[in-house]
Amino acid sequence: MYKAILWDIDGTLLDFSKTLNAALKECFRICGLGECSDSMVRRYSVINGGYWERLERGDITKPELFVRRFEDFFGEYGIEYDTAEFDRLYKLELGNHVFFNDNSYELVKSLRGRVKQYAVSNTPAAELSAKLKKSGLDCLLDGIFISENLGADKPSSAFFDRVFAQIPESREEVIIVGDSLTSDIRGANNAEIACCWYYDPAGRQAPADLRIDYTISDLNEITSII
Repeated sequence: MYKAILWDIDGTLLDFSKTLNAALKECFRICGLGECSDSMVRRYSVINGGYWERLERGDITKPELFVRRFEDFFGEYGIEYDTAEFDRLYKLELGNHVFFNDNSYELVKSLRGRVKQYAVSNTPAAELSAKLKKSGLDCLLDGIFISENLGADKPSSAFFDRVFAQIPESREEVIIVGDSLTSDIRGANNAEIACCWYYDPAGRQAPADLRIDYTISDLNEITSII
């Protein structure tokens, strides 16, 4: 049915929550800031997620996001540290920790030759490249499209216009698979392409104004869709 999959990476092929947990705790250790508790990780995740949603709405820029998330987080816990330096270390550590969702490496490997597979991501280029190399996904994917390199972020139509300018498949032949309603699914709506929401059944509810063509709670379900 579809000739190509646009895979989101963080939160979809890779378990970003585990990566965030490991990276944040390692940065606290490196910087001598004491223990970063699980409750602190959860609070940072909320702050970070809120800033990414603001970015996707066009309310802030990425440079603002990278600094302000730690200004807010450190402010709540009375931590004094150079936020720009901490963010630099944090992004390096994010690239050093890889956890697969639903054995996604084997899934992507098994789909080679059946469909083309492309990464589409808003993750910073250096961080994403490190993750893809460490995971081995870089050798399995047919192309990697990063917002930083394209000059536009998901969910903007400009991001997808620039992707389709570089791949042979038409919009009718492509489906995006992602966990983010505000980035992946909204992006698919903006770009007028099919979408598959990778979701937690006990988690978020989709807003009524979003078109969602398919929903899966295990990535391997995509094989029955394509």
